[in-house]
Amino acid sequence: MTSEPSTVDTPLKKLVGEKTAKALASHLDLHTAGDLAYHFPRRYDERGEHTDIRSLDVGEQVTVLAQVQRTAVRPMRQRRGNLLEVTVGDGSGGVLTLTFFGNQAWRERELRPGRWGLFAGKVTEFRGKRQLNGPEYQLLGDSTDGEAAASEEIEEFAGALIPVYPAAAAVPTWVIARCVRVVLDTFTPPEDPLPATVRAGRNLVGIGTALREIHRPSSKEELYRARRRLKWDEAFAVQLTLVQRKHRAASWPARPRPPKPGGLLDAFDARLPYELTSGQRDVGVEIAADLATPHPMHRLLQGEVGSGKTVVALRAMLQVVDAGGQAALLAPTEVLAAQHHRGMLDLLGPLAMAGELGGADDATRVELVTGSLGAAARRRALTEVAEGRAGIVLGTHALLYEGVDFADLGLVVVDEQHRFGVEQRDALRSKADQPPHVLVMTATPIPRTVAMTVYGDLETSTLSQLPRGRSPIASHVVPAAEKPAFLDRAWRRLREEVAAGHQAYVVCPRIGEGPASEEEPPREDDNGRRPPVAVTEVAPLLAEGPLHGLRIGVLHGKLPADEKDAVMRSFADGKLDVLVATTVVEVGVNVPNATVMIVLDADRFGVSQLHQLRGRVGRGTAPGLCLLVTEAAEGSSARERLDAVASTTDGFKLAELDLEQRREGDVLGATQSGRRSHLRLLSLLRDTDLIRDARAEAITLVEEDPELDRHPALAASVAALVDEERAEYLEKG
Repeated sequence: MTSEPSTVDTPLKKLVGEKTAKALASHLDLHTAGDLAYHFPRRYDERGEHTDIRSLDVGEQVTVLAQVQRTAVRPMRQRRGNLLEVTVGDGSGGVLTLTFFGNQAWRERELRPGRWGLFAGKVTEFRGKRQLNGPEYQLLGDSTDGEAAASEEIEEFAGALIPVYPAAAAVPTWVIARCVRVVLDTFTPPEDPLPATVRAGRNLVGIGTALREIHRPSSKEELYRARRRLKWDEAFAVQLTLVQRKHRAASWPARPRPPKPGGLLDAFDARLPYELTSGQRDVGVEIAADLATPHPMHRLLQGEVGSGKTVVALRAMLQVVDAGGQAALLAPTEVLAAQHHRGMLDLLGPLAMAGELGGADDATRVELVTGSLGAAARRRALTEVAEGRAGIVLGTHALLYEGVDFADLGLVVVDEQHRFGVEQRDALRSKADQPPHVLVMTATPIPRTVAMTVYGDLETSTLSQLPRGRSPIASHVVPAAEKPAFLDRAWRRLREEVAAGHQAYVVCPRIGEGPASEEEPPREDDNGRRPPVAVTEVAPLLAEGPLHGLRIGVLHGKLPADEKDAVMRSFADGKLDVLVATTVVEVGVNVPNATVMIVLDADRFGVSQLHQLRGRVGRGTAPGLCLLVTEAAEGSSARERLDAVASTTDGFKLAELDLEQRREGDVLGATQSGRRSHLRLLSLLRDTDLIRDARAEAITLVEEDPELDRHPALAASVAALVDEERAEYLEKG
């Protein structure tokens, strides 16, 4: 260990010793003084303001500040030795039992009533009582026992703010606090990357002050100022990245694809069997103008399930075909690609029959390219695409493979973009001589700050109206554990809909045998809850039980592609009454005759996912019904989430709720990079104003200095906070 000045690059083993450094590296991915300086406390405990023990969830890894109330020693039944039970409370009425096995008289003396401490472990439940088994702990105050040797490091915070860090079982929060103290005693902060004019104009403290105060706050006011500065750095780095990329993209050349009077698009509009909504027309005008420019369009089209995004996208594709180019639509699944294909052929009719009997004079061809095409069909389709006869090409990631060549790719439409990796989207764009225009579609409504922070380099269009004739969807929670009769009624309700000539979905979180896949959660959770119900297990039980006599089909992601398509086609053609499926039906599946959906173990799904699933019913003239079946107890967070979904069909309200309940790192692409999110403090929900201000400063700075050549420290800071991989994610949405 050293007392020499340390910098952000100093290895931790020089500062805290090899053993501790190894634990920090292996359990928390912290390797340097800078890593630890940016490992911010999760929260701050304060004597007099204690964690509410009653709010703890079983299975949660927690650190609580609590006071010992009483201790009891009793012999163990199954083996020799004693069990020490220590009851601690937080002053709010909540209590927690700490259990220690073995003869530990010294621990009983140490954990005497009245002592305050930090207690860390995993919350379990035994006979209705919440407990921590063998927790790590750090006592506060007057202990001289060797077991509390680190107490002086924590003691300086006693009566003030005690930082509680994101920790691991092998590296509890007080060990991290001790290491932070060692680092801060020698730490030389980096050159402040924020331009002085921005710091002064936005009243932001220096980086050195911010890093010290966030770990060892001298007051709540100074802590607020430190957090605000460090949040600003995160927001500014993301916004600079997005504004720079938008600035660069604006200078790229693209082939203009202006509208052609009397062309395919006009002919399509004339044969549409319904009137476009005013929203569809307005968005169509925006997209048409973008396509006519000599720079590539980068536009996000968001709209509620059933708002008519596909028709808007098809009209844009036809404009590009009219201008001599080709358009490709990338769908997340073969089921959805095949459905888009059938739907577009139906809408276009003779306009999609170039070279066929009955085809219109200026018709094009619509080709489907998927991995399951037979060799002969694939060769034919690829020839049509390569020679330009297929103006519209639909497919999955199979479009990205070598051997799929376009004559003149002018527009890429990405449906449900969040399901694609960055590299896949880039591969499709690289198939054009010049960057093609890009239209990204999502049916998941996006809160304003997410749009600003994740899609900040895209222009955004929103479809908020539903087409005429769409029916309302009623949603209800079915509490299966509390009221089993309600579940029986749900199955009878489904049978009533089928008897009336309609169809139904039953959605399960899991496929069945074998390991979990992307469309299903893990088989069991750490709290010992039963595995979520599975399609392959539920379907035969329903066929023999409450849905006996109905025609039942099964659909999930592990079925062969031709089988999936056959099942979906049978359901669409009315040859099946009930489809038991996973979330493979979440996006795009369009069967207007389906009026009821029963979601089993609904608490295992996210808010936006439930909203997407629900959008599969009520797509025709008959009203839709969605029943959310759960065993979650009344008053639990899972039940409250389901109640919220049932209470509104406003996707934007639900998107805000979803954002509140998800780790924001997932929103920002941490799941794509496989690394922890670099955005540790910024909240897309709570920091709207700060994000907006950071974007305004970023626009000003990039206009003056596009590549940040005059601000090298800032450029380096941006590169560290938003690495290239994440920058690519941010760029492509």
